[in-house]
Amino acid sequence: MTVPYAITMGDASGVGPELVLRRAADGALLGDDVVVVGDASILRAGLELLSLDAPLRLVDRPSHVASGTLDVIDVGALSAEQHRPGELDRAAGAAALDYVARATDLALAGEVQAIVTMPMNKEATQLSTPSFVGHTEFIAHRCGAESVTMMLTAEHEHGTLAVTHVSTHCSLQDAIERTRTARVLDVIRLTHDSLRGYLDQPRIAVCGLNPHAGEHGLFGSEDADEIAPAIAAAQADGVDATGPHPADTVFFQAVHRGRYDAIVVMYHDQGHAPMKLLAFDTGVNVTLGLPIVRTSVDHGTAFDIAWKGEAFTDSLDHALAAARRLAPV
Repeated sequence: MTVPYAITMGDASGVGPELVLRRAADGALLGDDVVVVGDASILRAGLELLSLDAPLRLVDRPSHVASGTLDVIDVGALSAEQHRPGELDRAAGAAALDYVARATDLALAGEVQAIVTMPMNKEATQLSTPSFVGHTEFIAHRCGAESVTMMLTAEHEHGTLAVTHVSTHCSLQDAIERTRTARVLDVIRLTHDSLRGYLDQPRIAVCGLNPHAGEHGLFGSEDADEIAPAIAAAQADGVDATGPHPADTVFFQAVHRGRYDAIVVMYHDQGHAPMKLLAFDTGVNVTLGLPIVRTSVDHGTAFDIAWKGEAFTDSLDHALAAARRLAPV
């Protein structure tokens, strides 16, 4: 029996379930090794709202999917009457977290090969779970993973670029405090180990924290005191890591000169801004350091266009393709 891949539906008010339904209506997910974790009532209402036709089959547990159907594990958190397309909604935010919890548990039990997460809205989920800061942190905690990092991947003219983060969902002040040698070294190693799955010797560029990577101490000491020692330690382990590089030029060198396979950045926007410019529609988010495989579309809930049939659907295809590539089976 084929072990399927789980797709979490995402916030019901946003584009996540819409993208799943539109791809299913196109035949892309039907009869495939995919199971959706979400609310069947929302998916049925969505089919009617979008005037789409896609046969849904409710299942209690993941199994080999039937030909021509889209399997759904019904969490039963929302009813069709609770559907609020395009609106910030407490119930939808809470339900979206329930989907991720269920899919994560299935992956830990080996019942699905990987999980592909559709977007949640942090503000909506925090209405019921104030401690929630993001998929990455929630899944890591549920898996008992102590050291994880977010990796964004995208195709470009010279191949594939991966970007990993020393810190993500925190303030810039906290990001500076988290830029410490041990953490930087850990992210370099996680990046190297992940890329070794398909590259013999990944070329990793490590960004500086400050402008011009500190300019020899003129703009801060963190680059020399915290980042450079991590790079040296990685090099001593045989990792092809260089830097710290100025963040304003290293992406050009990677994308247009093909000099690096991966870039380690120090905080959220240092990596997300250039990667979304490079591949907003096709970028994939991967969590490294987990005992399971988790990928995600690299965009949000897009309430402004949700359930209008306007959102691009390629993001789901790319996230699922990445999960297939990374899954051990």
